[in-house]
Amino acid sequence: MSELRFEGSKTYVAPPDLMLAVNAAIRLQRPLLIKGEPGTGKTMLAEEVATALGLPLLQWHIKSTTKAQQGLYEYDAVSRLRDSQLGEDRVRDIGNYIVKGVLWQAFEADRPTVVLIDEIDKADIEFPNDLLRELDRMEFHVYETRETVRALHRPIVFITSNNEKELPDAFLRRCFFHYIQFPDRDTMQRIVDVHFPGIRQALLTEALEVFFGLRDIPGLKKKPSTSELIDWLKLLVAEDIPPEALHSADHKTIVPPLHGALLKNEQDMHLFERLVHMARQNR
Repeated sequence: MSELRFEGSKTYVAPPDLMLAVNAAIRLQRPLLIKGEPGTGKTMLAEEVATALGLPLLQWHIKSTTKAQQGLYEYDAVSRLRDSQLGEDRVRDIGNYIVKGVLWQAFEADRPTVVLIDEIDKADIEFPNDLLRELDRMEFHVYETRETVRALHRPIVFITSNNEKELPDAFLRRCFFHYIQFPDRDTMQRIVDVHFPGIRQALLTEALEVFFGLRDIPGLKKKPSTSELIDWLKLLVAEDIPPEALHSADHKTIVPPLHGALLKNEQDMHLFERLVHMARQNR
């Protein structure tokens, strides 16, 4: 698997340091732990790597109630009890009630897979530690059937985190870590070109000016992300908003049209509107 290399794709603008991190994790055969602001493409990275390398993608989206065991397998005792009450013959084989999780599916696949463990920090603090042995040794034991499942091929594992809680040191030691920096203007323009290849340059220039201006406002509770910029541009193009509508005649800041795609809470809305009002008074 070490000969596999990710070199970006037509639909995902990957900076050189991100491609280097992906290939380092593949070579080291360690999970790649990805952090970064929401909307910077952490989840999409696994999808794009799988597509670029021609490998199957298995996704495990973590919730606050998710347990590590669910990634391996679950024993459906309720169904077995119901079938026993109905006199079903299949109840004799406990294997009929074992539901394979994402990691089991990856371990038994006949070729390498890409596994996404998305937003691991949403689970409780013990969740990462409960996966240490399985991710390290690439095997686990099924107590109900008394079998050991070993990986035929080591999957390429991507783990994303939004930094909602700290991850255990023992878990971090087993990962290759990369923080996705927020794109600068040049990179952002390349990202937009992928989504809107024919967008008017004048509109894009003004839109990026507004977008990065919003991000630079001190005190914002939630800065607009890349995905929100894409949504906003989609609306601007669909509504045929002219570039000059994004600024005043003297190029002072104004409340831009459809700004609800960029600012997602009333606190940030009020802060921005106050700043615009103050700018008008100081003319």
